[in-house]
Amino acid sequence: MGGVEDDEPATKRMKLTSEELRRLSNGTSKEPVAGSSRDLMARPLQSDGGDEVVGSKGVIKKVEFVRIIAKALYSLGYVKSGAHLEEESGIPLYSSLVNVFMRQILEGNWDGSVVTLRGIGLTDEKAIKSASFLILEQKFFELLHEEKVMDALKTLRTEIAPLSINHSRVRELSSCIVSPSNCFSVRSPKQDISRARSRTKLLEELQKLLPPAVMVPDRRLEHLVEQALVLQRDACMFHNSSDKEMSLYSDHQCGRDQIPSQTLQILQDHTDEVWFLQFSHNGKYLASSSSDHSAIIWEVDANGVSFKHKLSGHQKPVSSVSWSPDDRQLLTCGVEEVVRRWDVSSGECLHVYEKAGLGMVSCGWSPDGKWIFSGVNDKSICMWELDGKELECWKGPRTLKISDLEITSDGKQIISICKETAILLLDREARVERLIHEDQTITSFSLSRDNKFLLVNLLNQEIHLWSIEGDLKLVSKYKGHKRTRFIIRSCFGGLEQAFIASGSEDSLVYIWHRATGELIEALPGHSGAVNCISWNPTNPHMLASASDDRTIRIWGLNKLSSPKLKETHSNGIHYCNGGT
Repeated sequence: MGGVEDDEPATKRMKLTSEELRRLSNGTSKEPVAGSSRDLMARPLQSDGGDEVVGSKGVIKKVEFVRIIAKALYSLGYVKSGAHLEEESGIPLYSSLVNVFMRQILEGNWDGSVVTLRGIGLTDEKAIKSASFLILEQKFFELLHEEKVMDALKTLRTEIAPLSINHSRVRELSSCIVSPSNCFSVRSPKQDISRARSRTKLLEELQKLLPPAVMVPDRRLEHLVEQALVLQRDACMFHNSSDKEMSLYSDHQCGRDQIPSQTLQILQDHTDEVWFLQFSHNGKYLASSSSDHSAIIWEVDANGVSFKHKLSGHQKPVSSVSWSPDDRQLLTCGVEEVVRRWDVSSGECLHVYEKAGLGMVSCGWSPDGKWIFSGVNDKSICMWELDGKELECWKGPRTLKISDLEITSDGKQIISICKETAILLLDREARVERLIHEDQTITSFSLSRDNKFLLVNLLNQEIHLWSIEGDLKLVSKYKGHKRTRFIIRSCFGGLEQAFIASGSEDSLVYIWHRATGELIEALPGHSGAVNCISWNPTNPHMLASASDDRTIRIWGLNKLSSPKLKETHSNGIHYCNGGT
């Protein structure tokens, strides 16, 4: 009942045509094609040599290799080529029994397909029941579609329910009997568009339950090739360019020339030590802050970095900046002073945030740009509306006088240094606090773009990488840079943030490979301590460094044909890469 009548024994069933195999691979099968017996009759293909291998390592079984290639050919639409490969190699893509099973599914021979299912290689009884459930569920829906409600009810009671699995789904199917209109909410999206299409989808779902040796998984060759490319990419120490540049024609290997290691520009508009800098989210701007009581907004374009606005008004050195989510506004924080909000386009100060008798030590934005956060020197953290109204304040040891502040992109967690050796992760909605404990004094930290990792700078000249997703876990350590007196900041950067960069008191810029912890570069050029590094989030080949020598260096790829070094306010001093 509910199937297609067929008096032929299973052994004389016709195999799927090459065209149907292609359609199945692409998920675009239409109504089952009757076809001639000449087109559909299974050829007596041989599969001898099952232990034969190909390749120099002796690990690739020839039968598997040929079947995967045939599957790929059908998937790509090369139907004749796939059929010729099967015939010439004597290795069929599917066994005759699997061809029978697939034909039964496409023709709606549900009862026959359930019987055949047990003979095609499934040994797990649970998997057999799950596959039978899917088949009989399709039978149930098609009977309802044909308005054979009593037949559908009988299938549910005598065939589906006795499987004794997926009881909640059985209840959902029962509701279809009471109210057939409910079926459209129970069935998968667009499942009612065409019967033949839903049968193709059913085959795709069944394939996931069958052993891969029985039915080669869809796009298996593509998956293997992609896996090989990804492994080569991940093993490449200097990979810092688009994956589109990877090729199948040769093994992937990048050189050091993919790491920004040459000074392209020196920016000299600050008149004192440059303490902090940060690229905007869109990579089009750079903001820097200095002990000269000012911040500067720089514009980034194809020609390099150019001066845009000098932001004056702070009465003390400016310790940090923070870009709004849309990069249209900028926060600047004076050392235990006030937080100012600026319009990036005009350079106008839009608001000043302050607390009587107290000073601000850090600043940050909510992900929607509607609120700002600030650390206060009484060790509290406050949240403000843009107009200056204080919304909430978390009292107690939430932050230190010299501190960083980060807010995760979902707006739920506020991250701050709460003790000399501890970082607080405050879930402001759940009111849950977690702590990262270090043995050494923490000087600064940086949050990864995906909010899963925290980069922590320590007094003992180490940088620690912590995983903060789920249980807190120390993942890696980076060593080599120098830090004895000052606050030195590091950052994530490069393609997919695969690198770690840090300043150093020895005037060098240090770059490590994030996954291995191996030091890649130590870049000379500055003549004073390098306080902060920022890597352009949209250009993996650009990073900036801020130094006590009052300059900002823009680093790019080291190419022999690089243009002459650009200088801003150089006062006639000639700079070359790494020296004066």
